[in-house]
Amino acid sequence: MTIGEHFEKLVAIMHRLRAPGGCPWDGEQTHESIKPYLIEEAYEVLEAIDDGDDKELCGELGDLLLQVVFHAEMASETNRFAIADVIEAICDKMVRRHPHVFADTEVRDSAEVLQNWSKIKAAERKHSADTSALAGVPKAMPALIRAQRISEKAASAGFDWRQVSQVITKMREELDEVEAAIRDEGPERVEEELGDVLFATVNLARHLRLRGEDALGKATDRFSDRFRKMEAELEQQGRAMADLDDTELDQLWERAKAS
Repeated sequence: MTIGEHFEKLVAIMHRLRAPGGCPWDGEQTHESIKPYLIEEAYEVLEAIDDGDDKELCGELGDLLLQVVFHAEMASETNRFAIADVIEAICDKMVRRHPHVFADTEVRDSAEVLQNWSKIKAAERKHSADTSALAGVPKAMPALIRAQRISEKAASAGFDWRQVSQVITKMREELDEVEAAIRDEGPERVEEELGDVLFATVNLARHLRLRGEDALGKATDRFSDRFRKMEAELEQQGRAMADLDDTELDQLWERAKAS
């Protein structure tokens, strides 16, 4: 079967599931009800990439593709748009945003590609209700990812620190403000200052050409692995973590790190 035939088969399956006499569960769904599955499938794709499992990645990409087809099928039932419109829209966008491939624009490297991309998007925003350089970053994004995208867009517009050392200085300033808020202010002010620390940290990651989301994810994995080793050691000893004093906890943690 060709790619087109495979895709038409998937669209036909989804249509059958939603049609009278199809699957009761699929037929009851709405755009709102299946929103969580779209996010879940996207994260499962990311996990498969991190695991380096090609077979799993293939399957998870299929699950993600199904969500696109599912939403398009529901829209087509009320004549709003169909899967063909979705495909045509993204094809038009990709051709429009790659004039160095599909037209006569010349670029030297990927940096110029990104510059042109930003200019093209800015031109597109002139026809949108939101013309800000920060437009196009959904509020529903996880906060850490959204913070990095917002800071990237602000930097592309010319609002940025010039050196990593300036970002580190800013982080120290924000930490001082957290301490002052804890000492002198209420919970709302503390939350505000802590948010500033986190945002500054995201900017540091960006300046170091790292992704804050990835860095935090790996740190969380390391913590989880070490904590489980601590639990396993205590289980062998027949002891509870809550019964250890600070020195014993530190020693247990260091042993977990060393292993």
